[in-house]
Amino acid sequence: MTKEFSVNILGLSKSVHHFNFQLDEDFFKKYGQEVVASGKFATQVSLDKRETFIEADFKIDGNAKLVCDRSLDEFDYPVSISRKVVFKYGEEPQEISDEIIIITQDQDKLDLGQLMYEFIALQIPMKKLHPRFRDDENKEGLVYTSTDTDQDREEKIDPRWEMLKKLK
Repeated sequence: MTKEFSVNILGLSKSVHHFNFQLDEDFFKKYGQEVVASGKFATQVSLDKRETFIEADFKIDGNAKLVCDRSLDEFDYPVSISRKVVFKYGEEPQEISDEIIIITQDQDKLDLGQLMYEFIALQIPMKKLHPRFRDDENKEGLVYTSTDTDQDREEKIDPRWEMLKKLK
């Protein structure tokens, strides 16, 4: 658990609390560089602490530095994220879904850094293309196009089958 991205929840009163984080290259070095090597992000987190749960609202805006799969040029990829996560109190810590995480009553800190890293990593496309190649990619997507319509096909019936059509 990284100290600078963890929040002490035992000391929080039952109300809404706001936290701001700046995510940079040091952040990505701590949490892994497999998907995103670097970037600059501004993050606002609102924690609404209640009796039985804590609702966290994440707003992350910034640019990830990616390497183009085609040209190996580095480029900025804009990312804007708005996510909610509910931390419910329970017997054993576990992740129920992407939006619901069970924590124990005696847990004193929440590690928000791992969640922020995962939110950013999920926004990165599998195929990283520099913006100058994106138009080319759309053109290459079409393998076959046909100008024939259904009416044209009906008009071009084989003469051998024409006789059978008259029998109807």
